[in-house]
Amino acid sequence: MDFILVFKFLLETFQREKINFALIGGFALQAVGVTRTTGDIDMLVLSENKEKIKDIMIKHSYKLIHESNDVLNFYSEKFELGRIDFLLAHRKYAVSMLKRAEERDVFKGEFKIKVIKIEDQIGLKVQASSNDSSRMLKDMADVEQLIKNNYSKLDMGILREYFRLFDREAELDKIIKMAANA
Repeated sequence: MDFILVFKFLLETFQREKINFALIGGFALQAVGVTRTTGDIDMLVLSENKEKIKDIMIKHSYKLIHESNDVLNFYSEKFELGRIDFLLAHRKYAVSMLKRAEERDVFKGEFKIKVIKIEDQIGLKVQASSNDSSRMLKDMADVEQLIKNNYSKLDMGILREYFRLFDREAELDKIIKMAANA
């Protein structure tokens, strides 16, 4: 996948079409200093743009491989275009994540893209690992690294709310204790 080509396409097209978006997933982690290899691009968009996004992606050689009220997944048989996944913000938490997103450098400053805040990246990882136990080790390693690297700057109220949603507050307390002692 040619990430630079695809980022350029997404930025130009979504800005022209006035589609509000933010980076999530592996590239969002990289934008805040956590190294993670990734084979796709993940974005958060408002669900009201779902049909517009589908039209754009299909017109640009992408195939819709999965659609629900929560996600759109696209793949192109053209190697350079790869896979792009969209999380559709329609619940209060995801909409708030999009509102809080801040511009950050991606690809060593080649692009400035809105990226969800660290607390929200953690929230998505807590949700993903709660919904799919096979993701637990990898996602929680990322969570621990994010908290350790950013401990003094994090909004613990937001973090606690995310962990509380999945009845995992004791786990957060252990991570905080470890980060505070690091």
